[in-house]
Amino acid sequence: MAWKSLDDMELSGKRVLTRVDLNVPMDDGRVTDATRIDRIVPTLKDIVAAGGTPVLLAHFGRPKGAVVPEMSLRPVVAALEAASGLPVTFAADCRGPAAQAAIEAVAPGGVVLLENTRFYPGEEKNDADLAADFAALGDIYCNDAFSAAHRAHASTEALARLLPACAGRLMQAELSALEAALGDPVRPVVAVVGGAKVSTKLDLLGNLVGKVDHLVIGGGMANTFLAAQGIDVGKSLAEHDMTGTASEIMTKAEAAGCEIILPTDVVVAREFKAGAENETVPAYACPADAMILDAGPDTVKKIAATLENAKTLIWNGPLGAFEIAPFDAATNAAAQTAAKLTVSGSLTSVAGGGDTVAALNQAGAADSFTYISTAGGAFLEWMEGKTLPGVAALDAA
Repeated sequence: MAWKSLDDMELSGKRVLTRVDLNVPMDDGRVTDATRIDRIVPTLKDIVAAGGTPVLLAHFGRPKGAVVPEMSLRPVVAALEAASGLPVTFAADCRGPAAQAAIEAVAPGGVVLLENTRFYPGEEKNDADLAADFAALGDIYCNDAFSAAHRAHASTEALARLLPACAGRLMQAELSALEAALGDPVRPVVAVVGGAKVSTKLDLLGNLVGKVDHLVIGGGMANTFLAAQGIDVGKSLAEHDMTGTASEIMTKAEAAGCEIILPTDVVVAREFKAGAENETVPAYACPADAMILDAGPDTVKKIAATLENAKTLIWNGPLGAFEIAPFDAATNAAAQTAAKLTVSGSLTSVAGGGDTVAALNQAGAADSFTYISTAGGAFLEWMEGKTLPGVAALDAA
């Protein structure tokens, strides 16, 4: 990848149009989780330290090209100032005179936050005129929103082609981590893919079997693969109409020299609730009236042994119904093994996806992983081998 970082740009005296993700949870006009704000602070501080002025472009919600007062970014100002320690000026528009006036009025060391880019229909249409209006407000373009890089929008794709462009610190960290995990990884490489449905991760599985050495499949998806082998999974969550596809993936994996690791023992219960009466049985012996809710201890030992011999791990999705004890045991154990190996320096571990972050946090392992992506859809599309428009535009800059 040939993208530039802030280190490659002359920022002094420059207005740096910085695309960020401020699509944060709000309640009664207050930010309830500032994680995404915290993650862009290094970029803002580095631009200011180099003598530049960060001018922030961001979307909030889905206003569908109309001005929706409830989706204004104005309430984010206080949280942005608290996280960064920098004064933030809000502009009531993201283009034209109001935006220009706010930028011209800001004092050195300050930040300008422009109004919701999605108040204009041209944003999601990647409109050239809107991108040109954005470009008129700045000298340099910096994309620090990997989470929006899978969308070809005016502020993520078209704008990047109109100004000298670079990646912000969060984007830089994300791209570097993903390159280490899938682009040019140190082998052996293990992927852990869990979740409910094979149908939602077909592209992901199809791409990974050609790129990794071991593929651990967990959650409801594993049940579909077991069913594809002729195993009765009882009342377990499974997509029986996808067993043919599961078989094709296993055949492709074998041809590529990728070992697929499925549960050899499973934890089953008759009801899905906390503390439900449960038992561990061989994967082929699920009672007809029971459902598989987690991988068993023998499977966990196999996963741990595979991780101990690995150099790179990429993780998306839990191994069982991690939200409810005791069906979080396999996810917790595997995550803690990965964390321990990462801390020891023997494993590079990259993880992403909503449930994944929640599961790793619950296991107390997230802080020990090499990198945790909060990007959701963009992270998945990267794992699927797709080109992300926002990244490709930086690559061409």
